[in-house]
Parts: sequence; C-alpha cells; structure tokens
Amino acid sequence: MRPNFYSGTGLDRADRLRGDEAWLAERLADPASRFAPVWRLHSLFDTAPDALGPEAAPRAVFLAAPEVLDLRAVCGETVFLGLDAQDRAHFALDISAIEAPDRLPALVGRGHFADLRNLGPLLPRDEGAILASARGMLYWHERHRFCGVCGQLTDSHAGGFQRRCSDPACATPHFPRTDPAVIMLVHDGGEHCVLGRQKIWPPGMHSTLAGFVEPGESLEETVAREVEEEVGLTVDRVTYQSSQPWPFPSSLMLGFRAQARHGSLKINQDEIEAAAWYDRASLRASPENERFRLPRKDSIARRLIEDWLAED
Repeated sequence: MRPNFYSGTGLDRADRLRGDEAWLAERLADPASRFAPVWRLHSLFDTAPDALGPEAAPRAVFLAAPEVLDLRAVCGETVFLGLDAQDRAHFALDISAIEAPDRLPALVGRGHFADLRNLGPLLPRDEGAILASARGMLYWHERHRFCGVCGQLTDSHAGGFQRRCSDPACATPHFPRTDPAVIMLVHDGGEHCVLGRQKIWPPGMHSTLAGFVEPGESLEETVAREVEEEVGLTVDRVTYQSSQPWPFPSSLMLGFRAQARHGSLKINQDEIEAAAWYDRASLRASPENERFRLPRKDSIARRLIEDWLAED
C-alpha cells in the first residue's frame, strides 16, 4: 500500500542517538547535515506558490550547517529529525524570531517561505514528509514552553524530542503530542457514500466525516459516535484503512470505512453545514469547481474516496 502524503520521510529517526549531546553537537556542525528552516510555520521552497506554472515541480530547500551558523545564534529550537540513507543528519530549525528572513544573507536568493499545504501535493513524497515533521515538532515546542504541572519554563532535551521542567523540584518531562482523529468514508455497502461540508471550507468542497477521539473511547467507538452525531446514521461495521500525520497543526488522522444502512440523514448543523448520499458515477464525474469538488489531493480524505471509487 502506498503511503499517504506527509508520511514516509525515509529517515532513520535514530532515537538511540537523541540523548548523545556530543554526537548531536558534531552533527550540528557537520557540513553534510541538512536543515529545514521553518518561519512562523512556513517552510522554504525554491518556488513561490504564485510563480508556479502548469508543469511546476517545486522542491524543498534545505540549508547546510555553514549556512545556518549565524541563524542558530539568533533563532529558536533546533530539532533532530533523523538520518537519511547517506547518513546525513536532518534538523528542523525555527527562525520565527526573524522579522524578514528573506533579507538575511544566508537566505537571500535561496527561495520563498510558504505554507506546506499550498505546495505539499507537488513535492516529492519524502521532502513533503520531512517538512511536515519539522513543522509539527516546532509547533509543539512553540506551545510547550511552560511546564503544565508547575508553570515554570521548560528546556529542550533529547534532540528536541523532550521538554523538561527547569525547576529541579519538579523536573517533569514532556513529550511531543499528536491528537488522534478518526476520518471515515461512510458507505452503504453498495454504490453510495456520504460526503459533507463545513462552512469554513473552500467553495464547493465536500469531504468525508471526521472527529477527534475522546478520552476513554476506542477508535471504533469514535467512528460510530461521530457518524451518529453528524448525520444520524447507525454504523454496522468499521474497517481500518490507513493513517496520515497531519501537522496542521498536530493531528494523526486514522482512516476508516464505516458501513451504514442507506437512509435519510439528520444533519447536525452545529457540526457540519450539509451532507448527502452520493453515487460512484456522479463522484467519478466530479466537476472539481466551486459548485462541487472533492477534498485536497494531499489529504487522507481524498485517498479514502479515491480508493472507494476505484473499486468495481
């Protein structure tokens, strides 16, 4: 099974080395190491989104250790992401403290910062996954600077995969978190599935149902609860399909199919704006315009729908 977008970095995460401060220092200074700069949750690309042509193939821009020496002195967190097949270390580098990064000597002419969601579907899969990992880790650091137990400042440890309370009397360790969410294609076991939309989505976009896992719930229970809450259907069978890291900002999307009897829908407009049953033929002919379109191509929602449509 092919991986979903933003998974499959191709990196050895090398957690066995994260606590080796001397090794990390060597790799931070190694000219072969690669750094993915992140500026206010935007990544660096060789092409600006508004300059893309019809055959565009943007690439992620990675900096070398000598290029980021001055940046590291004035910037935020550096997180070790892993080792590639050439044994090159990859790091995420937070440069959000800089007001105008494109004016810095190290970055002039190197590219343009943009939201990964704008270019992710056009990138090689491994580059998109590395940038997603960098974005997700730095987002976590940005929001966990204080201890949730005592309120004191926290410090980064283990190559950026742990923050620890700076108060010796507390010293509570904190680890990167990701929020589990189920996303499911509801179908009737035949030729119809349910798609809905939220008001904040782009015009015409319809997608699968989804929701966050609550404490004390199994994934299957969450699927059944969300489907009943949003469209009033009772789920008969739940089948796991695949998962996707979705660092926008910090979710793990767990994809399912949920079979339910074809019947009238009871739309909970506190949850979604609209929903309806659609047949395969009409979805295969989707106009992909502001009247009706499927979800974005880098989403697991699109993958769930396309896999269902590809079946006889």
